[in-house]
Amino acid sequence: MDRRKSIKAMLIGGVSTGILVDACQNDKKSEETKSPESVATDGINRMKEEQTHDKELLAATYFTPHEMATIAILADIIIPKDEVSGSATDAKVPDFIEIIVKDMPEHQVPMRGGIRWIDMQCLRRYNNSFRDCTREQQMQLVDEIAWPKKAKSEMAQGVSFFNLMRNLTATGFYTSAIGVKDVGYIGNMPNQWNGVPEDVLKHHNMAYSEKELKECISF
Repeated sequence: MDRRKSIKAMLIGGVSTGILVDACQNDKKSEETKSPESVATDGINRMKEEQTHDKELLAATYFTPHEMATIAILADIIIPKDEVSGSATDAKVPDFIEIIVKDMPEHQVPMRGGIRWIDMQCLRRYNNSFRDCTREQQMQLVDEIAWPKKAKSEMAQGVSFFNLMRNLTATGFYTSAIGVKDVGYIGNMPNQWNGVPEDVLKHHNMAYSEKELKECISF
């Protein structure tokens, strides 16, 4: 099983239905480009304090352009584009992570420190930052920190960072419109019952009357 399928399997069981429903309801909104003010005031029964808080989050910037580029590369390594759906960056996961670390400051030092850690590893090995390494070089390092049980003890900081990065990426992706579609979740949908299948009726020596077919059944 590849990384994407493994993450998908974990998230199907871990993401609450409420989150997925909310993501479905906001599909159209997520496809539009909105100002921070309009995003912060969207929703029902929002308190003024909540609107102010959201505006502050959206207006502030935490990660540098270099850090955001690194996050984007890592996110697409974790969830790449495939024949079913787009990649993590297609789902705007880096933007999601930026908002999360501003809203949950406990993630700020681990994320910034982790990016610094992988950059230092790449500088020592390849004389380049992670974002400027070749794809092969990037994957060599990722493979050393992506599997906690196989990782060497000296890679512990990298393992911890990648675990956090993977969790944030998976959460951002599978609560986006792209991710919900990728899972196949459709929520509560209206349907039309077309009666008992003909083979079942025959098995029980039963059949619909002409009146029932005319008035109650719509095939």
